[in-house]
Amino acid sequence: MIRRTFISMATATLVATAAHAESHSMDAMDIVDTAAGAENFSTLVAAVEAAGLVETLKGEGPFTVFAPTDEAFAALPEGTVEELLLPENMERLTAILTYHVVPGAVMSGDLTDGMEAETVEGGMVMIGTEGGVTVNDANVVTADIEASNGVIHAIDTVLMPEM
Repeated sequence: MIRRTFISMATATLVATAAHAESHSMDAMDIVDTAAGAENFSTLVAAVEAAGLVETLKGEGPFTVFAPTDEAFAALPEGTVEELLLPENMERLTAILTYHVVPGAVMSGDLTDGMEAETVEGGMVMIGTEGGVTVNDANVVTADIEASNGVIHAIDTVLMPEM
């Protein structure tokens, strides 16, 4: 009985230590690594790479990223993503991507209805909180994905700045 209890305690300690290490390492992941590790941001990560924004979004921050899901990119007119990824469209792609980024780490609990936020691109986004959180016309589908240098809020629509 004593041996079984010891083995159970040792196993529990190993499991708890592994879980702590895993959660700690996840906390240490920056916005790019967090998005790359998620299943629904592969198009966003490819766009960030094509625009040369990886190092910026791996930077100190903090940043709040309203991150369109793969489904949001798929909902764009056919050929739009491929066109944006062409080298000659890097400036437009960069503007679109930086329109999804707000300086500072803003958690969903910090958002208020009618709040406006200036994006890194320079445009403004409008936050709504009635009946769920929205950013302009996009719904936040997953909020408060924490990263070491900010927070990600997954959205269901690609936001387009005025150009």
